[in-house]
Amino acid sequence: MVLQGNIVDIVGKRIYKGEICVNKGIITEIRAVNHTVENYILPGFVDAHIHIESSMLVPSEFAKIAVVHGTVATVSDPHEIANVLGVKGVEFMIENGKKVPLKFHFGAPSCVPATSFESAGAIIDSEDIKKMMENPDIKYLAEMMNYPGVLFDDSEVLAKIQHAKNNHKPIDGHAPGLRGEEVTKYIAAGISTDHECYSYDEALEKLQKGMKVIIREGSAAKNFEALIDLLPKHFENMMFCSDDKHPDDLLLGHINQLCERAVAKGMDVFKVLQVACINPVKHYNLDVGLLQKGDAADFIMIEDLEKFKVLETYINGEVVARNDTSFVKDVAFEVLNNFNTDKKNISDFEFKSSAQKIRVIEALDGELVTNQIAVISLIENGNLVSNTTTDVLKMTVVNRYKNEKPAIAFIKNFGLKEGAIASSVGHDSHNIIAVGVSDEAICRAVNLIIENRGGVCAVNPSEEKIVPLPVAGIMSDKPAKEIGAAYAALDAMAKKMGSTLRAPYMSLSFMALLVIPSLKLSDKGLFDGTSFKFTSLEI
Repeated sequence: MVLQGNIVDIVGKRIYKGEICVNKGIITEIRAVNHTVENYILPGFVDAHIHIESSMLVPSEFAKIAVVHGTVATVSDPHEIANVLGVKGVEFMIENGKKVPLKFHFGAPSCVPATSFESAGAIIDSEDIKKMMENPDIKYLAEMMNYPGVLFDDSEVLAKIQHAKNNHKPIDGHAPGLRGEEVTKYIAAGISTDHECYSYDEALEKLQKGMKVIIREGSAAKNFEALIDLLPKHFENMMFCSDDKHPDDLLLGHINQLCERAVAKGMDVFKVLQVACINPVKHYNLDVGLLQKGDAADFIMIEDLEKFKVLETYINGEVVARNDTSFVKDVAFEVLNNFNTDKKNISDFEFKSSAQKIRVIEALDGELVTNQIAVISLIENGNLVSNTTTDVLKMTVVNRYKNEKPAIAFIKNFGLKEGAIASSVGHDSHNIIAVGVSDEAICRAVNLIIENRGGVCAVNPSEEKIVPLPVAGIMSDKPAKEIGAAYAALDAMAKKMGSTLRAPYMSLSFMALLVIPSLKLSDKGLFDGTSFKFTSLEI
């Protein structure tokens, strides 16, 4: 195969008319040739940190959409399915991903369960990590969220890190807001990246101390605007990622969108493309071609270097997408699950109290961090209830792995005026999480999730809608476009019910993420992520 275009040599910082010769999936020659083709050829995009599960798609279905946007590879943390199904879940992701052309590179989840303060479906200990690190299909130790364990020299945490070092594999970080001497110690432990920076100064400090910073722009957490001005000076030590990308957003674009936005700010296109295409391959030692002779023929053809409209995507010399059409084929797979709780009663969601004030989670649109605020309570018949006037709504997390009493809290900024929304995508343990205007609505939503053994749903007085997620309770067994459309309809329903959040279900899924401050809810109770201990709802 011979392909002509304007060759974008990112490392050499030059563009020239030329052609690429490919034989048996390998680039055999790149040479300068005069021609009339106006399109550009460059290495494919790499998402430097993503949980495929958050797209609600299995890897093979994720690949169908990602290749259309020029993505040829991902650095994927199977942390979500691992918290449900353990090592078996990680093996499912690897094997399913191998059946399609897109190059998935999976890590070993370092924190399963993420904390001891929630109920997960599995445990991955340091001995499991040792075996996984010896597996060539495992490319790195995935995000070390237990940064207190690193700082306080927890023997189990340090053993996991050492197993990665023994196998010469990178160690990913996860330390939002960590600064000063604490982040110095965290980095010294061998942790090389962080995708959780949410301020310019935080990211700059981490860069200056030798860490690579990954700019995240996902469906809920959006840090592009806060961090992008670091790119011109620090491009050699930065990457792009989505972290969590819901299916409707994935249909619209991927890493290509971040390139367009960065270039629109006047940034050097070669620096932007080094961040998007080159740095992840170098840092993680990925089996991905970089448009060089002898490399695997992994590259894309785009219309221009401003909008980054992808015309064709090639992986191992095979065209896998052309003009918004994906050629990735369907893959058969076994549906695994772990849902073992019974349906609930309305009374299960009551919280008897006479407290005049309560602690409330303040959700911040586009952020994973929350605030802790004190609010005057609303009590009916001795039961704390939602207050739609002040937008303080009842919230619950329900253990999906066994029958336990639901945990109750209250949350501000979800905006619902009727009904409830619920999801079994609840980071990190993927218990059922719901927010609603009444105990009855919350109960209906939770039971709809239980009946389907996983999903995301919305209920109101006249309607109920669900996107079932039978694969581990967090992924669909349906095609990507079908799920993307169904999820978009569900998102629209939640907003019609009053939610003002840009991505209400993605935001909901992170309200049980205890490792990110400040106030969250697990199935075991209200949790203060700053002091890292449980706290009381009542003040």
